[in-house]
Amino acid sequence: MLNKMNLNLLRSLYVLLEERHVSRTAERLHITQSAVSRQLSQLREWFDDPLLVRDGNQLIPTPRAEQLSLKLVDLFSEFETLIDDKPFEPLEWDDQFVMASSDYVAQYILPEIAQLFATQAPKVNLHYQLWLPEYLNQLAEGPIQLASTMLPEKPAGVSSIQIGEDRSVCVMRKGHPLDRNTALSVEEMLAYSHIRVSGGGDKDSYIDKALKDIGRARNIALTVPFFSAAFNSLCRSDYLMVIPFHIAHNLSQHIELSYLPLPVETPTHKYWLLWHPKYDQDPAHQWGREMIKSVLDKSEYSIGYVLKS
Repeated sequence: MLNKMNLNLLRSLYVLLEERHVSRTAERLHITQSAVSRQLSQLREWFDDPLLVRDGNQLIPTPRAEQLSLKLVDLFSEFETLIDDKPFEPLEWDDQFVMASSDYVAQYILPEIAQLFATQAPKVNLHYQLWLPEYLNQLAEGPIQLASTMLPEKPAGVSSIQIGEDRSVCVMRKGHPLDRNTALSVEEMLAYSHIRVSGGGDKDSYIDKALKDIGRARNIALTVPFFSAAFNSLCRSDYLMVIPFHIAHNLSQHIELSYLPLPVETPTHKYWLLWHPKYDQDPAHQWGREMIKSVLDKSEYSIGYVLKS
């Protein structure tokens, strides 16, 4: 029976049991008194019970109606909670928010993001993980709610905000044999082995494709998932690395690194915030991605800040 019961009828019964008066019920439901009377007749038929019996100007609930009243109070209390459209309040946001990017972002930009969440959304569990290119196809079902990464173009089927563009440079330790150069030739760049950072997205396939087009290739001597490991090795060797300009520029202010333009033309890299469209209208996600973008726009370690400075 209940699978055929109209929710509007239950709503009418709920109000009738509160008001115990047809005209006041009609007023609350914004329908006519005759409509309330018809609905009460349907309800009596459904429940095979009079439900409400007239006593003067009042309607008195039957024992069956009193039993139903207790259940309807719980039902519509939950229903009101379900459809409650109170404005989103970051201070009351009590959930996990999962973002992914590179270890560079984790080391240099995440602390600013975490501080912002700690002060404005203190109940949120901010969870960070290393982004890998294959995660792009898992945004719909996987745990990642927001990603920051490099891609040549906006991927299909994914919502996004472009946060900047950059170019590649060749980076080396201070005192490297090429450190005195003002420019690099292909021969000079390929005379030394290279380090590749595998985690956090594609950072150097651009140079490999450009070299392949002229029949050349780098010797990759070391592949590591983290920038920190790569730079520690770079500073202790004559290895070279190809990385985005903004990262080279930022880190050269803090560690003994130099960088030079590449000897071949490569396309610019585009930086994106990515999320599945199912989060487009989610108030919590909207707030979270706006806060993270605000940090990316102003952090001295971010692509957004470097391009504005």
